[in-house]
Amino acid sequence: MNGEQTTHWQRTRNLMWITLAIWFVFSFVVHWFADALNGTSFLGFPLGFYMAAQGSLVVFVVLIFWFARAQDKIDRECGVAEED
Repeated sequence: MNGEQTTHWQRTRNLMWITLAIWFVFSFVVHWFADALNGTSFLGFPLGFYMAAQGSLVVFVVLIFWFARAQDKIDRECGVAEED
């Protein structure tokens, strides 16, 4: 691999690990601590309940759009973007 390919792969891999870490936090960690989060209220609901019912899903949708945009930026900066 040449230098540009190596840079592209490193940046893509780092983005993937960041995305997986965020996914892990909102898939497992938030739910493990739901009882502790229920002491706080959000929109009139206990925070642990809200995160389990809707909050994590909202984060996942935002995460998908953020990932696609960040990956597109990496692709364009490294010269491997698809043509519009």
